[in-house]
Amino acid sequence: MHLCYIDESGTPDVPGNTSHFVLAGISIPIGNWRTADRSIAAVLRRYDLAGEELHTAWVLRSYLEQSRIPNFDQLSRDQRRVAVERERNRELLQLQKDQKSKAYQQQKKTFAHTRPYIHLTRDERRGLVQEIADCVSDWSFARLFAECIDKIHFDPSRTVRSVGEQAFEQVVSRFEQYLVNTDAGGQKNYGLLVHDNNETVAKRHTDLMRRFHQQGTFWTTIHRIIETPMFVDSRLTSMVQIADLCSYALRRYLENQEGDLFTKIFSRADRVQARVLGVRHFAPGTCMCDICRAHRPIGG
Repeated sequence: MHLCYIDESGTPDVPGNTSHFVLAGISIPIGNWRTADRSIAAVLRRYDLAGEELHTAWVLRSYLEQSRIPNFDQLSRDQRRVAVERERNRELLQLQKDQKSKAYQQQKKTFAHTRPYIHLTRDERRGLVQEIADCVSDWSFARLFAECIDKIHFDPSRTVRSVGEQAFEQVVSRFEQYLVNTDAGGQKNYGLLVHDNNETVAKRHTDLMRRFHQQGTFWTTIHRIIETPMFVDSRLTSMVQIADLCSYALRRYLENQEGDLFTKIFSRADRVQARVLGVRHFAPGTCMCDICRAHRPIGG
């Protein structure tokens, strides 16, 4: 039995505010789940983040309040938290004079999302994410599946599916094929999808999965993935947080050529011999990114 944890990065809206939409799934055999979970928990504890959600995009943001605090790097972590909270409260008090203003509401949201990490310097936060990526890179038992869609290249009139639907169908198809390809000793592999909870996505993906069970996808029949996706609160499930990191790393590589996280995460992409089959970049045929070159047939 394999659990495939799924999350996304970017927006599926066209044009939206990102050039790419990425849906990624990280598959873990149930016998290795506890090992993987413990390795992530150990890293979080070293950064005083035990029990906190790892949301990569929020972790890696620039926290301007820290730059306003003298000798911030030299403070203890408790002192840093107090100092940042003081700066943030001061800023919110200034902005809340007009509580309907977009600036006040946006800053309040940003502060809430980043609050768990304010005791860490920017270098520490980068180090945290790199250490988590190192853990994933070392998981020889894990497999990465992802569809990375260049929305400029995407033509819904030709695909007859939305960006989000195509991405989900592709990830499901590749995970199914992986389960078939890795049967051993006459015993069949089965899998379950575990998705970050979102009411809109939950209904859409549940309906799609029911259709796939009945009709198959464009690429394959579905016999090994059981049930419809299980939707969970990402704050309580570290492996969905890892799927978030994977989708983020893939999108940042494609949009900004950021290779550090990508190289570590991409090492877990499902491969048959030397060819990457688990991850695809839906882009013009002339694309020469690492994903496209690794996905092309060998010798092609």
